[in-house]
Amino acid sequence: MDLGLAGKKALVTGSTKGIGRNIVETLLAEGASVAICARSQDGVDAALGELAAMGPVCGAAVDAGDPESLNAWVASSIAELGGADIYVHNTSGKPQRKPEDWVKNFNIDLMALVNGVGAAQEALADGGGSVLSIGTTATAEHFASGSGSYSAFKAAVTNWTLGQAQVLGAKGVRCNVVSPGPIYVDGGDWNMIKDNMPEFYEASQKVHPGGELGTTQDVANAIAFLASDAARHINGVNLVVDGGFLKRVNY
Repeated sequence: MDLGLAGKKALVTGSTKGIGRNIVETLLAEGASVAICARSQDGVDAALGELAAMGPVCGAAVDAGDPESLNAWVASSIAELGGADIYVHNTSGKPQRKPEDWVKNFNIDLMALVNGVGAAQEALADGGGSVLSIGTTATAEHFASGSGSYSAFKAAVTNWTLGQAQVLGAKGVRCNVVSPGPIYVDGGDWNMIKDNMPEFYEASQKVHPGGELGTTQDVANAIAFLASDAARHINGVNLVVDGGFLKRVNY
């Protein structure tokens, strides 16, 4: 299937490694041009060097929790790419346990979405664009490590994004969420769990009907589809990518 992403212009936040990086690689492979960002300038420079051979890509270091920094990146990315068709919100702060530290997730998880989409929406509406937020299955059931800021603000991200399916949808901008279950990332949390808590890792594998955790490519494929012309009539959906990890039945 031709996804119709060739020539599309995408902005992807938190995109130098992990899920965000694979999303960028997948969009480039489909013929899109992509703007990336992350907090570390060294990380951005390294990623740009590695991605350059795959297609048109630009990027900058951004503090997603700072509206001025984020808005400047959105504006410069749109100018450099020549527009914006896809906006992928992937930034997320580390989970916080102390209530006084929750503001970090509020700014990086939720307000970065609100501010970034606000800065990009005019360009997105110009050609019938798409907003996609990375959610999590941790919003739907108790998280293994206990309730905290991560799950709470990801729930807010999901709610706000799907609400915009009506608001921005009226302007021709589709808004959807992709919610991964446990995803194995080299050097990531599940890699650490596998190395240091093998029994817990194996137990987590077994609760998947297919017996394995997901990959970043699984998430990237879902993003590419929802961003594409093939999904032009899909708006306001929370697509769970978890291999059956959640046991609820959705109607």
